[in-house]
Amino acid sequence: MSYWLGLDCGGTFIKAGLYDASGREQAVARQNLAVLVPEPGRAERDMNQLWQVAATVIRQVLENGNIAAADVRGMGISAQGKGLFMLDKQGQPLGNGILSSDRRALELVQRWQREGVPQALYPVTRQTLWTGHPVSLLRWVKDHEPERYAAIGSVMMAHDYLRFCLTGERACEETNISESNLYDMQQGDWSPALAEMLEIAEILPALPPIVGSSDVAGHITAAAAAQCGLAEGTPVVGGLFDVVSTALCAGLYDDTRLNAVMGTWSVTSGITDSLSDEVDYPFVYGRYAIDGQYIVHEASPTSAANLEWFCQQWGVDDYAQLNQWVAELPPAASSLLFVPFLYGNNAGANLHASFYGLQAGHQRGHLVQAIYEGVVFSHLTHLNRILKRFPNVSALRLTGGPTRSAEWMQMFADISGLPVEIPQIEESGCLGAALVAMTGTGAQPSLQQAQRALDPAIVSYQPNAENHALYQKKYHRYQKLITALIAANQE
Repeated sequence: MSYWLGLDCGGTFIKAGLYDASGREQAVARQNLAVLVPEPGRAERDMNQLWQVAATVIRQVLENGNIAAADVRGMGISAQGKGLFMLDKQGQPLGNGILSSDRRALELVQRWQREGVPQALYPVTRQTLWTGHPVSLLRWVKDHEPERYAAIGSVMMAHDYLRFCLTGERACEETNISESNLYDMQQGDWSPALAEMLEIAEILPALPPIVGSSDVAGHITAAAAAQCGLAEGTPVVGGLFDVVSTALCAGLYDDTRLNAVMGTWSVTSGITDSLSDEVDYPFVYGRYAIDGQYIVHEASPTSAANLEWFCQQWGVDDYAQLNQWVAELPPAASSLLFVPFLYGNNAGANLHASFYGLQAGHQRGHLVQAIYEGVVFSHLTHLNRILKRFPNVSALRLTGGPTRSAEWMQMFADISGLPVEIPQIEESGCLGAALVAMTGTGAQPSLQQAQRALDPAIVSYQPNAENHALYQKKYHRYQKLITALIAANQE
């Protein structure tokens, strides 16, 4: 038998999955890896610990599936986008990796925004500027930690670093690095002019070669094999930005479906064959894993991680109980609003999370209902924008842990007014990474055919028109609250 391994480096867990050539899951292993917060606004990962945990889950998935290392024909890695993982000139981690939710560069980005830098970059990069972009973090390191900056030997993202640990080869994978603000979207390569514009031109020698998702970027070294249990010489492909991985597994290939991801980040994505200037809003584009296509998406760290925080603070681990509390309450009837900005926001201001309208009569269930609603309202901010770019959408495909909650999914359908479709795929990050490994090693003739061969079962939720009208009124109140908070923050 032949199997392909997909490694998924997420915001909370590192996961590994093994799949046969048809995409059927054989085994999964996962391990928690906490985000380091050395001070408010920072989000980091110990790079050595990240590699050790990744090696452990790879070994565990082989054991869980009782699969010999020699039967694994290839592997890929899916990971969070953006952020900054640096190696020194000897190939060693240069401090902690910095995650995309890090906000240390906020003042820098705000200054760039006042100076019109995002507008100057956009025609080349098709990106906005965010505090967690590699360019923002690189410039911050240059300004605040010049000795560390001078020591940089390689600039990478999370899956590039893990691939380096496995293969010893430096490379940056295209679906992820295309959203770095150092990449010319039309030319398909690094742009020295962008680095010069952002005053980090000296970083150019530290930018590794760019590889495609399905390109074999290296092979498992003897040292890595001893740690992770894979056979020396096993091919490792470029891998995927995790948003691309979920879009692949959600079955996106034309403009009739969007994919919304509910995790640490709220993400809404669509697939297109062209870069478009038809609308005024600056949509974020990235290279898709299928040649000639782009992924268009909106994102902010405002999704289900807010519920995880609530559960941790109050010691709740029974998700069925949470769903029951919400199911027992009338839709949109509570005066309580929750702003899901614990880890960042999508309001264009330095806003934070809050409950508004709390009264003595409210109970735990009302708090949970408000979190469910607030997260969907935040998703709706992105969805409503991206629907202007994709007017032919007839349904929304959702992925992420909350899709296990029928109550939350029905609420999403009712609030959005769109049918919600849930592909029955347990670990889309792992599976997407395995699909590009299958393609890169010749087990599948193309990524399109690998994607369409999955054909997962779909669970659907239809919007309730009466509830949609109620939720629209509450969403209007949510928008007014956000407007008021922005105004108060500017005083």
